[in-house]
Amino acid sequence: MTALVATDLDRTLIYSAGALSEGTAPTSPTVCVEHLQGEPLSHMTVRATALLRSLARMAVVLPTTTRTVDQFRRIDLPGAPWRYAVTSNGGTILADGEPDHAWRSGVDRAVRDSAASLTDLGAELDRLGTPDWILKRRTADDLFCYLVVDLAAMPSTFVQDWGHWCAERGWNVSQQGRKVYAMPDAVCKSRAVAEVRARLIADGTLPDTAPILAAGDGALDAEMLRAADAAIRPRHGELHALGWECPDLTVTTASGGGAAEEILQWFTNRIPTGAAT
Repeated sequence: MTALVATDLDRTLIYSAGALSEGTAPTSPTVCVEHLQGEPLSHMTVRATALLRSLARMAVVLPTTTRTVDQFRRIDLPGAPWRYAVTSNGGTILADGEPDHAWRSGVDRAVRDSAASLTDLGAELDRLGTPDWILKRRTADDLFCYLVVDLAAMPSTFVQDWGHWCAERGWNVSQQGRKVYAMPDAVCKSRAVAEVRARLIADGTLPDTAPILAAGDGALDAEMLRAADAAIRPRHGELHALGWECPDLTVTTASGGGAAEEILQWFTNRIPTGAAT
């Protein structure tokens, strides 16, 4: 193996039925890769599943998601099992499917040392009361929180105002569709990706020259994309709406579900020669 591929999942490789059909039409039939309570939830095109399986034989693929551990485990992602995966936006590293408790302890210490507590954020949200436009309020892995909102009813200044309050306390705010996340600055995907790369170099799986290739669509992916040797984002999502760019970034031609195929082909084309096993 000669490369590490760190890729976001939702709206990067996997899509809801609605998101799948937005933008560029997929070029092949689709398959369901996640069910929730027996109902289909997330999908990939058949061609994307084949590309991902092939990529997993060529490089170390590192699923890297803001999903919690339980949410990630629901996905039947082609190419599994994964030696490593990153969940909870970098708060958890799964090693052979199990959380690395030493890594999480370090993350918890970093958050305590640099940010207000999750309890403090909850108290501020309590101060807002329970407006009708907040449909759900969730805490994820005792690490960060998010709101599911009614976009039409949410005040236009809420994300900016909430973001300002959080920024003064070591947190950042990101809106992804109907979800508004509040995340400690110390919890980020790029740090977990760097840790996995260091472990793979230490055990001889990767050479110390191995590049990091990355993909993602949301603001919570931005630092990971910026830290990679080369990165790609789809022509949709939060980063696209922001017009976000960084050095060595490619933007797909396709949007919607068709972007996943383009992203996976882009990864495949950039694996250094000799990566196949």
